[in-house]
Amino acid sequence: MMIKATDIRRGMVITMEGTNFVVVDFAHHTPGNLRAMVQTKLRNMNSGALIEKRLRSVDQIEVPYVETKEYEYLYSAGDEHVFMDTETYDQLSFPPEIMGTAMQYLLPNSRVKVMHVDDKPVSVEVPASIDLVVTETPPSIKGATATNQYKDAILENGLKVQVPPFIGNGEKIRIDTRTGEYVERVK
Repeated sequence: MMIKATDIRRGMVITMEGTNFVVVDFAHHTPGNLRAMVQTKLRNMNSGALIEKRLRSVDQIEVPYVETKEYEYLYSAGDEHVFMDTETYDQLSFPPEIMGTAMQYLLPNSRVKVMHVDDKPVSVEVPASIDLVVTETPPSIKGATATNQYKDAILENGLKVQVPPFIGNGEKIRIDTRTGEYVERVK
């Protein structure tokens, strides 16, 4: 299947010159009166090496067949993170280069989607947002409204984020996993 370079998204698998790459990051650029382009950061699935590649917006990019399976996060032991296939109950651990930044958002029993190309896991996709409990933050300020004055908060999985001043310990908040930022308070 072929797509335009402007349709590339984070986590997608693309094939260039016979090699599969996972899109780690991308940015669209339209400099003045020049042609639009897409600046990408790609991880080589064979070597794990990161490369940066600039694509023209009119370039056609090959996308291999990707199979997506659901896994449940069980536990971690050092750098090894163990997941269970929700259909077969097989347990697997994925190397850090496949996990990317996903581990900072996961709690035991969290469900993730793992993309496979040719029966080989290539990337782990967490939900777009997750709900976590604040375990440590300075006291909330009574009557405080959302301002640009954010404060540090540590969440139940150890993740550190910036939250508005009215958020207190024990409150559940929603985090955007694409940016790592606070979205809203959850009841």
